[in-house]
Amino acid sequence: MIDYRSDTVTLPTPAMLAYMQAAPLGDDVFGEDPSINALEAKTAGLFGMEAGLFCPSGTMTNQLAIKTHTQAGDEVICEELSHIYQYEGGGIASNSGCSVKLLRGSRGRITADQVLAAIHPDDVHKPISKLVSLENTCNRGGGACYDFSAIEAIQKVAKSNGLGLHLDGARIFNAIVHKNEDPKQYGKVFDSISICLSKGLGAPVGSVLLGSAPFIKKARRWRKVFGGGMRQAGSLAAAGIYALDNHIERLKEDHAKALEIRDALLKKDFVKEIFEVETNIVIAHIEGKYSAKEFTQALKEKNILVIAMTPTLVRFVLHLDISSEQLAMTLGTIEKL
Repeated sequence: MIDYRSDTVTLPTPAMLAYMQAAPLGDDVFGEDPSINALEAKTAGLFGMEAGLFCPSGTMTNQLAIKTHTQAGDEVICEELSHIYQYEGGGIASNSGCSVKLLRGSRGRITADQVLAAIHPDDVHKPISKLVSLENTCNRGGGACYDFSAIEAIQKVAKSNGLGLHLDGARIFNAIVHKNEDPKQYGKVFDSISICLSKGLGAPVGSVLLGSAPFIKKARRWRKVFGGGMRQAGSLAAAGIYALDNHIERLKEDHAKALEIRDALLKKDFVKEIFEVETNIVIAHIEGKYSAKEFTQALKEKNILVIAMTPTLVRFVLHLDISSEQLAMTLGTIEKL
């Protein structure tokens, strides 16, 4: 099968597996796993932040960030397509007791003016606006990237109104590579950042939460409450170290392949529209000869897996396990549909 369902389906490369096998181990709950300590320090250093916390998933790092920034009764401001709202099981409410102010942006991206208008006044009838969360790139927006100037404008609004600013950076390196940015830019404006290692970077498991040393100390306590202490997990952390050292620049290959998928789809009369392709995600609006479900099934019969996100939207996600030969087979299959 050629699997475009997500960049989470990647398998460790042989070199990554060898690096994992050689990793020194210890008990992370005691702070004694050298590989986890190295990953946390390395990731924090990349973004110019004080500390990091290794967790099993991006959902956990996002939820820990929200829990650490807020208290019950507060409100989180985010775009309506945000992963923290759409795909984290209602965790904002169940884990942190917070409400959510959803904003309708452009392909998952919001503006400083929208954030400013969403902040509640000091009113006993309203929840306390406490945290703004951005997602870069935005999954449901087709891998859309923020312009960094827009992020800086949002940060100014958040800071001047006493709100924290969190980044769901599940695919932040896709944005950094596409925009030719420096990770330290992000460390300067965000109070916390969630970095996923198991998507385009190709590690089998794991995300890192970044922030100030006091913030991460508090988040570490909440990680224990959430059941996230993993003991001798240094082999997994080593995969993350290998990914950061070897798999960032190659994300450009995924972006280039995504453009080839886009170009092939644009030639088909049953493709009404395609979201602008900036990174490794292609979302196509299917209409006419096929529904999204029927198009997905037609590809599956040719051993190609994609996801029907809605009755009309189909998503392809490029990643390191899609070879040039598999891409050519996919393009040929689309041409014949």
